[in-house]
Amino acid sequence: MNVLDSFRLDGQVALVTGASRGIGAAIANGLGEAGAIVYGIGRSAETQAPGAFQYRPCDAREAGEVKALLAEIAECHGRFDILVNAAGITLPGTPDADPMVSFQRTLELNLTAAYACCLAAVPHMQRHGRGSIINVTSIGAGLGFPGNPGYVASKGGLAAMTRALALDLGSQGIRVNNIVPGYVHTAMTHGSYSDPQLNAARAGRTMLGRWGRVEELAGAAVFLASPASSYVTGTDLHVDGGWSAKGL
Repeated sequence: MNVLDSFRLDGQVALVTGASRGIGAAIANGLGEAGAIVYGIGRSAETQAPGAFQYRPCDAREAGEVKALLAEIAECHGRFDILVNAAGITLPGTPDADPMVSFQRTLELNLTAAYACCLAAVPHMQRHGRGSIINVTSIGAGLGFPGNPGYVASKGGLAAMTRALALDLGSQGIRVNNIVPGYVHTAMTHGSYSDPQLNAARAGRTMLGRWGRVEELAGAAVFLASPASSYVTGTDLHVDGGWSAKGL
C-alpha cells in the first residue's frame, strides 16, 4: 500500500459523538473527506457544521439510543469500524452552583457516556476483527487546571480508560487512542477566546503562540482511524500547539 493510500478510509463506517458543532463536527467532516461513511450525533436538532457526514439527533448519554443506532448502522453497511467520542461539557464553578451536581453531570457525559458508547460499538468491531476507538480528552487530563475539578477528573478518567480498553481489546484487532487538544476556539471556549487578556495568556502558554482551530483536530483523527496508525494503540496524540511540552 502506498503510504498516502494508508491514510484513506474508503468504505469504513464511523460514528462521531458531539458532532453538532466544534471539534466533533470537524472530525466527522475530516473522516468523511478521507472516504469514510460517517454518522455524527449530538443533542441539537441539527448540526451547525454540515458537510461530509450524516447527522442524527441522539444524546450520547442515552445508552439505549446509541446502542440501537449503532446496530442500525452496522446492519445497513455490514460493518462498523470507527468510534470517536468527542461529546463533552465543561461546567466551571459558580458561586450559586452545587459542586456535586456539576461534578456528576460532567462525569456523566465526558466519561460514563463515552464508556457506554464503547460498549455498544465493540461487538460490531469484534465481528470483523478490527476497529479504531478515538477518545477526545484534553491537556487537562494530565495537568492541573483551576476551578473545574469535574472536567479535569472526567478527562483524566477518559485517558486512563483508553489505556485499559487498549489492553483489553488489542488482541481482537481493536485499537484505542486519545486525541489530546489544547486550547481550541469553540463555542465552549469562546468566552476566554474573546477576552483579549485571557486569549493572550493561553496563546503564550503554547510553543506556537496561538490557539488551535477545530479543523486542526481532523488530521489527527484520520491518522488514528486509518491503516497509517495500524501499530498505534493506548497512546496520547497531543494537538496542543506544544502546551504540554513547553518548559521555561
